[in-house]
This record gives sequence, structure tokens and C-alpha cells, in this order.
Amino acid sequence: MKLLTTDSCFTKLEKCRAKLKAFALILTSVATAALSTSANAADKSSASIPTDAQIAMIVVVADTVDVDYGKLAVKKTRNQAVKEFAETMVRDHTAVNDKAIALAKKLGVTPKASDTSKSLKSGGKKELAKLKALTGADFDKQYVDNEVSYHEAVISLLEKTLIPNTKNVELKSLLESGRPVFVAHLEHAKKLQASLGK
Repeated sequence: MKLLTTDSCFTKLEKCRAKLKAFALILTSVATAALSTSANAADKSSASIPTDAQIAMIVVVADTVDVDYGKLAVKKTRNQAVKEFAETMVRDHTAVNDKAIALAKKLGVTPKASDTSKSLKSGGKKELAKLKALTGADFDKQYVDNEVSYHEAVISLLEKTLIPNTKNVELKSLLESGRPVFVAHLEHAKKLQASLGK
């Protein structure tokens, strides 16, 4: 039996995390869309559940919004940990957009706008405007706080709404396989949040 060294285990874990990060970001985008849809629905009718075509558009819009937040954070922050987190968000969300578009094309799904994707785009512009008005520690805190609450909402909706209601097998598999990394992203954001509170 071959024993792995601590360095070897860490390297394998990091490689696994890197591969799964893109999946986790799709979870973020889709869950946020479901949150908006669910929050605006008076009942739990099928109209409140996004279709595969709507999910494709929601993923692209949500990733684009988060890329914009990350790019702004990279430019504005002077905190190295916040900058590295933001760079990770930009890199991963850009990669997810490419993968989401490729998956939609493979599945023959034309992304379709919905109230949720329109709301995400509008909300993203408003939050970006708020972030642009902040500087220094105030900016860092608002950016990281937003990332924490975003991830918490996504995990809840992923488990309660998205996975159970996703019809396409490949999309469902993608959502399920990304959940552990998404949880790791939340923990990273929470640690960063705690460090900023000191």
C-alpha cells in the first residue's frame, strides 16, 4: 500500500478543486436565478422554475455580472487576499461562461431571456454602481459580504429547487458534481469576511 505524503495529498486536492471550481460557479449563477424566480413567485407553480433554455441565459448573465464585480475588485482593492479572491472569480466565471455556452450548444438549447435573467442583469448594474461608489475597507467589506450572502442563497436553492427540478441529465449531473466546490467557495468567502472584520 502506497502512502501519500501531505504535499502529495494537498496537490491532488488542489487539482480536484481547480477542476470543480467551474462547476461550482455554474451552481452560483443558476441558484441565484432560482432565488430571484422563487422570491417573486406567489406560489410554487411550474412558472417559477426556470427551463433549461432560461437556465442557460441565467448562467451567462450571472457569470458576466460576477466577472464585472471581480474586475472592479481587482482594480479597487489594496487588500491582497480580496484581490486574489476577485481574480479567482473573474477567471472561474469567464471559464464557466465558455462552458455554459458550449453545453447549451451541445444540447441544442438556445438561451432564452426570462424575468430572472433580466432581473439579474438589472440588479448587477445596481450593485456594481454601489461598489463603484465605495473605496478602501468599505469597498472590500461590501464586495466580500455580497459574495458570502450570494453563495449561501445558492447552496440552499441548489438543494431545494434546482437539482430536484432540472430536467436535462447532463445539466443535473453538472449541478450535483459542483456542489462540494461551491461549499468550499462559501467557506473561503466566510474566512475572508472574518479576516476583514478584525
